[in-house]
Amino acid sequence: MAEDVDTGGAAGVDEIDLVRAQHYGLLSLLLGRAPNAALLSQIAELPGDESPLGRAHGALAAAARAADPDAVSREYFDLFIGVGRGELLPYASYYLTGFLNERPLARVREDMAALGVERGEAVSEPEDHLAILLDTMAGLASGRLEAAPGSDARFFAGHVQPWAGKLFADLETARSARFYSHVGALGRLFLDIEAEAFAMEA
Repeated sequence: MAEDVDTGGAAGVDEIDLVRAQHYGLLSLLLGRAPNAALLSQIAELPGDESPLGRAHGALAAAARAADPDAVSREYFDLFIGVGRGELLPYASYYLTGFLNERPLARVREDMAALGVERGEAVSEPEDHLAILLDTMAGLASGRLEAAPGSDARFFAGHVQPWAGKLFADLETARSARFYSHVGALGRLFLDIEAEAFAMEA
């Protein structure tokens, strides 16, 4: 996983949980801002294999090797910012209610407060932006955020699983997506795996 993803794992965290945290961290980075040349070069080194997730790694790595950073930056702008608005709105409130800043945002804020998570002063996006939710999941998986056992499963079920897979699926087929179509595929597959794993633990 990309070295730029600092999961800040606690001592004794299971290796699988650290890998999970790295996936969450990478996806959070890519949804939060356009990747620069250094991050693209790190993504280009992602190893692939013949599993569905491994093939998604390989496809994203190949896309990163072929990507022009300026073109990816324009793609990010068209997808998530736009003139007026981007092609996609990566917010839980929008996907769950059709409007921004609705009840899903209030629920996220309540649960983040319970976890001791505060939005940084430099962060302009509301807390139901998927990049912020995935960063929180990275913190829970890695142990960077101290929380009761099972907190990651509850946060995932409450704030990620109900809608994020749809956003990633939309990203796969978005009109403006080229490099980001591969981000969508990786995100969708990874969240499917997470949902299955949490269901088995329940």
